[in-house]
Amino acid sequence: MKTALTIAGSDSSGGAGIQADIKTMLANHVYAMSAITALTAQNTTGVSDIMESSPEFLKEQLDCIFTDIYPDAVKTGMVSSKGLIEVIAERLRFYKAKNIVVDPVMVATSGARLITEEAVKTLKESLLPLATVITPNIPETEVLSGMRIESPEDMVEASKKIFEEYGCAVLCKGGHNLNDANDLLYSENGYTWFRGKRIDNKNTHGTGCTLSSAIASNLAKGYDLETAVRYAKNYISGALAAMLDLGKGSGPMDHGFAINGEYKNI
Repeated sequence: MKTALTIAGSDSSGGAGIQADIKTMLANHVYAMSAITALTAQNTTGVSDIMESSPEFLKEQLDCIFTDIYPDAVKTGMVSSKGLIEVIAERLRFYKAKNIVVDPVMVATSGARLITEEAVKTLKESLLPLATVITPNIPETEVLSGMRIESPEDMVEASKKIFEEYGCAVLCKGGHNLNDANDLLYSENGYTWFRGKRIDNKNTHGTGCTLSSAIASNLAKGYDLETAVRYAKNYISGALAAMLDLGKGSGPMDHGFAINGEYKNI
């Protein structure tokens, strides 16, 4: 069995963070492991408190994983401080990690900044150059590229700037009133659009975590990047279309909607 590691925060309500990542990896038929960057007290209506791991404890988690069950792919999610980002980057380099998917969680869907300027600088300098692909939403792509995005053409230009500066492929996620979840992959092979399926479902808690984890799972299984993204998009579309409805706010998806599926032709 192929293996995947998520380095991210815990979501006590189970819809995002490492809980979503582990469910996604299981559904995509890889063995899931986790290194926790923070504990959160949250539910579908919001986050009430966060308790970060120390850099020293995060390092211990990563050392235990890499020296025993070496991951075929790694996904990083919520990492909000410079010290944690530095530890992640140093350990990934040390263990020569491969198939690294970075979900640069910096700006919430609401537009609220979730990370300090110092941490953004460290993310750019230390972690992005190690990534196989990063999966920013449009506000995050704006932060990383330093340019406003107001059209599909801007998505291409901003993603190209990030690719050329940091050497990582970029999956710029659509939405945010620009298009209907049409995502743009910019890599060494140029750019490819992945057209989203419009699904009328308000319960979208954890979609970013889920997509990046599905991509990592597919990379772990040996698929090329474009195929990994296409299958991941199929998977998340199916999880949304299952129309799970839990909680009082923006609820979680049904990660196990088709547990035996490969999500190639949904």
